[in-house]
Amino acid sequence: MNKQAMHESLNGLLADSIVLYQKLHHFHWRVQGEGFFLLHGKFEELYDHFAEVTDSIAERILMIGGEPLGTLAQALEHAAITEIAMVPPADDMVTLLQEDLQTFQGRVNQVLALTDQDGDRGTANLLDPIADELDKTLWMLKAFRAS
Repeated sequence: MNKQAMHESLNGLLADSIVLYQKLHHFHWRVQGEGFFLLHGKFEELYDHFAEVTDSIAERILMIGGEPLGTLAQALEHAAITEIAMVPPADDMVTLLQEDLQTFQGRVNQVLALTDQDGDRGTANLLDPIADELDKTLWMLKAFRAS
């Protein structure tokens, strides 16, 4: 197994998870207008989910001998997902969330490709249900936007 590549890939995923977790809090706190009740609850559900995802990824990095990112500055430096200071309209929050989840999904798939090459079933077992949940959430957000 190429441990260094796996550590770096998982830390990239960890960074995105940390930034996404914070962005979901931001959206949860600031969403207004049509769809408030639905989106307020959904954003909370998703940031709770990403709290678990973040913890699981960090623990996996430790389990395979790596060092997980430890600061928000490190997360922002390594993340493909960007933070947002403005408060977009609710519909734009959903669009931004879809884009971020697609970015996260792409990184999950990159790490899964590494697990296939390295025969790293432990990391694959961690990421497979995360990938499945991403597929479902993206489908639901697309259905929400169609309404």
